[in-house]
Amino acid sequence: MLWTIITLLVLFWIIGLAVHIGGGLIHIAIIIAIILVAINLLTGRG
Repeated sequence: MLWTIITLLVLFWIIGLAVHIGGGLIHIAIIIAIILVAINLLTGRG
């Protein structure tokens, strides 16, 4: 489930970069995805 959310956030980030939606705010999606990956790896759920 968490990997699905991470994948969606990364896809939103890539789409946001491609079509220039959200300006600098689109980078929040990749930051959240990185934080979720770190939490997932540190807690051993991966």
